[in-house]
Amino acid sequence: MADGRILVVDDEESMCQYLQILLEREGYAVGTAGSGADALRMMEERPYDVVLTDITMPRMDGIQLLKGVKGIDPHIPVIMLTAYASERSAIDAVNLGAFAYLQKHCKNDEIRVAVRNALALRRVQAENWQLKRELRRKRGKLRIIGQSPSMLAVFKMVDKIAATPATVLINGESGTGKELVAQAIHERSERASGPFVAINCGAIPETLLESQLFGHVKGAFTSADRDHDGFCRQAEGGTIFLDEIGETPHVIQVKLLRMLQEREIYPVGSSKSVKVDLRVIAATNRDLEADVAAGRFRTDLYYRLNVIPLHLPALRERSDDVPLLLDNFLRNHMHGYAGNLGAALEDAALRCLQAYDWPGNVRELENVIERACIIREGDRIRVTDLPEALRRPGACVAPIDNLLGSHVPLEDVERAHILQVLESVGGHKKRAAEILQINPSTLYRKLIRYGVAAPGAEDEPGDDANVPSDFAAEIEHQALVGTDGDTLEGQ
Repeated sequence: MADGRILVVDDEESMCQYLQILLEREGYAVGTAGSGADALRMMEERPYDVVLTDITMPRMDGIQLLKGVKGIDPHIPVIMLTAYASERSAIDAVNLGAFAYLQKHCKNDEIRVAVRNALALRRVQAENWQLKRELRRKRGKLRIIGQSPSMLAVFKMVDKIAATPATVLINGESGTGKELVAQAIHERSERASGPFVAINCGAIPETLLESQLFGHVKGAFTSADRDHDGFCRQAEGGTIFLDEIGETPHVIQVKLLRMLQEREIYPVGSSKSVKVDLRVIAATNRDLEADVAAGRFRTDLYYRLNVIPLHLPALRERSDDVPLLLDNFLRNHMHGYAGNLGAALEDAALRCLQAYDWPGNVRELENVIERACIIREGDRIRVTDLPEALRRPGACVAPIDNLLGSHVPLEDVERAHILQVLESVGGHKKRAAEILQINPSTLYRKLIRYGVAAPGAEDEPGDDANVPSDFAAEIEHQALVGTDGDTLEGQ
């Protein structure tokens, strides 16, 4: 049996039967409708690949039906048939997207060829859509960087929920990439060919938010000099992303609830509802359950949004991904970067970037790298090219608790411990040496090796005054020739 579902529309039952027999003999599955309204109803119930319709019918003619069909499926080929051809009607049909325009008394072969060509176009469109979808899937995967277990779990969840029409609520701190994840869901969905419309609910004043979301009619308020569709109608056939949904006022929450329940909206100044066909993905960095308990967020709206919850981990919870993110941002912002972190970042700068907590998450990391790439003076990014917050004492050292039990060199654990102790005593090296139970000379030698103290540097004001003035030179000498018996473990 040939692959293809054909819908024949004609108010003359005999013509419907004739075309049905003709096309079923070619192996197609054929449905018939006696009016334009019946045809649209049938298309809502099940998909068709080609529509053949009479152009002259009562109540809803072929041109009106063509508009309705394109509203349901913009890409479906529509073949117009008429007993009274005219140049004007042919032009109107073609301008509205008709695939072919035939007279009813044409030869059967002409109808067969037109249907065959329409189906071929439909198949090419489907293949093209599938290829584009796969490309979007791959691009989406590349934009969201991560190989940590928590991010792999996010990727798996995105693939699962993308194919469904369910509403999604993404929760995560600011800068974790909530909008990128929403885009990835959209691009993997059946709505990928439709628009992706993002709106930050917390960035628009309350007085404008309703109009921006739901649109308005001309004259709705002083500056409304024309009709405005609003973001919901602009997302028709696609996805709307409502970022910072927790910031919406109660009056807007009520209207969002109606949109989710009834799939209809009321533009500002209008008493007529407008149907909308869209998927909703919302995001927040707030604890919405706490907001619901406190009465700041509607309970019914929360449960309508939270059909599929998706949590994005903070960057500090997936520190293993920092090198991957660094590599990606250096490719974007450092000219001539060849994929070697060591060649682009000095060791001390890399340690700072890996040890920092990143309260601003991935967004903050990218901003830091972009800034460092701009202000650096040499080929490599140095500690001095990083913001002050990353260069404060101890910031370039991974917390000792994070290192213990992990697969890191013992020297890194020792270094972290020494610098944490040094920070705890305000940089007072002799006091730090006493706590560590090592000689001050050993401490200096280790700090020189770690790159924290420079050979020959004078003692800090905070150290005891009885340290000899030539102590730094002696330490430099010991660092070169080595000493016996003075290590952290008594080695």
